[in-house]
Amino acid sequence: MLPALYGHPFSSYTQKVLVALYENATPFEFRGIGPDSPQHGADWLQRWPLRKFPLLVDGGRTIAESSIIIEYLQLAHPGPVRLIPDDPMAALDVRFLDRYFDLHVMFWMQHAVNGALTGDPAKRDEALALTAQKLEPAYAWIDALLATRTWAAGNDFTLADCAAAPALFYADWTHPIADAYPHLRAYRARLLARPSFARAVDEARPYRPLFPLGAPDRD
Repeated sequence: MLPALYGHPFSSYTQKVLVALYENATPFEFRGIGPDSPQHGADWLQRWPLRKFPLLVDGGRTIAESSIIIEYLQLAHPGPVRLIPDDPMAALDVRFLDRYFDLHVMFWMQHAVNGALTGDPAKRDEALALTAQKLEPAYAWIDALLATRTWAAGNDFTLADCAAAPALFYADWTHPIADAYPHLRAYRARLLARPSFARAVDEARPYRPLFPLGAPDRD
């Protein structure tokens, strides 16, 4: 039986896992959560009442949290692309950058989205202002790091890039990456050109009207 991934194509954390699956052409069943498939939603909530996705079910295992799912896939369904290096110190760098993009980019993008979802213009503006304040130093730090790198952790595409792709994709919609960060802008473009993420972006394209801050007419 194939591993089953519960999630939504427009979800940033679902996309993070989809990139890992697509990188290694790992066979899986996607169980989309939405009004057209209530049975998937009911099964997902029974397995994970914290109401967070993605969630992976593989045989008798249920695995939550995107980073842990990707680590699990490398152990249980290894492919040619090693998303977590075998060398422990290199793996530590990759895990740090994975956390960096989740906590310092994705988190603040989601903060702005949550502000918009309140429907209160004042809360929306307040959330956007704080997001901009937090994302600027995050952009600056990673831009400097990327000055001599192709991918987040070096020459190889890793878990860190799986995290960076959706984080930077939506963060740039929320608080655009300025020309002052050319290495970061170029990196985001490389991520968008990567076939695994390009596929995830295309699959999510029909849902762009759902973006509460308004999706730009690009990407």
